[in-house]
Amino acid sequence: MRMTEKLYDRDAYDREFEAEVVSCEAIGEGKFKVVLDRTLFFPEEGGQTPDKGTINGLPVVDVQIKNEVIVHTLESEDDLPDLNPGSHVSGKIDWEHRYSNMQQHTGEHIFSGLVHSRFGYDNVGFHLSDSIVTMDYNGEISPEDIERLELEANRVISRQIPVNASYPDKEKLDALEYRSKKELSGPIRIVDIPGVDTCACCAPHLHNTGEVGLLKVLDVSSHKGGVRISILCGFRALADYGSTREELKRVSHLTSAPLPETAEAVSKLKNELEKTKYLLVHTKMQYLECLINAALEKKEPPIIFTEETDSNIIREGVNKMTALCEGFCGIFAGDERSGYSFIVGSRDSDCSQLAGKMRTDFKAKCGGKREMIQGHIDAKRHEIKRFFS
Repeated sequence: MRMTEKLYDRDAYDREFEAEVVSCEAIGEGKFKVVLDRTLFFPEEGGQTPDKGTINGLPVVDVQIKNEVIVHTLESEDDLPDLNPGSHVSGKIDWEHRYSNMQQHTGEHIFSGLVHSRFGYDNVGFHLSDSIVTMDYNGEISPEDIERLELEANRVISRQIPVNASYPDKEKLDALEYRSKKELSGPIRIVDIPGVDTCACCAPHLHNTGEVGLLKVLDVSSHKGGVRISILCGFRALADYGSTREELKRVSHLTSAPLPETAEAVSKLKNELEKTKYLLVHTKMQYLECLINAALEKKEPPIIFTEETDSNIIREGVNKMTALCEGFCGIFAGDERSGYSFIVGSRDSDCSQLAGKMRTDFKAKCGGKREMIQGHIDAKRHEIKRFFS
């Protein structure tokens, strides 16, 4: 099958095109694989997700490339859409999606070019999805240097430097220094931002750096001995800023603090919450202590029922009871509606045998050792009491 003509190489700003169907194959579930003699649809390639859009009004849900043949996956409610080989079709790409991808990818070239020139690091991993852009570099970069790189990248954007894409002949290519993530063969497309970056790349790009709008670093993490940096550019960065500010306004409202003081307000609330949790745990321990003392004064098996409580507190209570009395001692935390979490222990009886009987009589989910078992049971309180009596 002949190679597909890549119209996006000619002009990344074209939005509609005419083409001839080379093949159309049904692949089930209302989907069809369609090959055209030419296309504007950029396939999934070079770490970037494919273009979206329509062909003859049918949604294009995927675009892949293999051996320079581009395959479009279309959805259709018809058993056989009018896409016979030799027929002519009209294609239309989702321009907002394409332009957003061009903003992200051109921004990545700017940032990676600066990283390469400042530190000599290579971009060894790149992923551009519909929600995030990540770049992996084979060296560590300090937070201070990342701030400087972000500022310098936005200065490059403001200078509106032309972005040039071409296929140099072999003589020019051999004399050219350019970045590449892998060994390449055949015609090599070079994207050049003078004074900033020269890189082998197959994706559509903007006409000039100014169209990137802005570049914002969102996250930085260690990755395979180097660093992974997440960025957003252009309209995606603007949308992210808007949603983040709305969340910050909500926090400001909930804490009754001005926007610049929300972090301090949340920190105070967190400290107050930790103090409250400590007091609550202490109170529950005292309450459980009272229940244990009351149970030990009775002659019946010390089986205690209480509200949902931390398992560590329950275990501590069971340990105290088993040290002071014979037989099985247990604490059941919860209620009859949602069931009880429990811990049962004994210093002189086999709790593992007890677990088996509880599984038989109540279908309880439990397990453990001879000295102690724990689990969950759905039963009435009086049924559990009768069982232990």
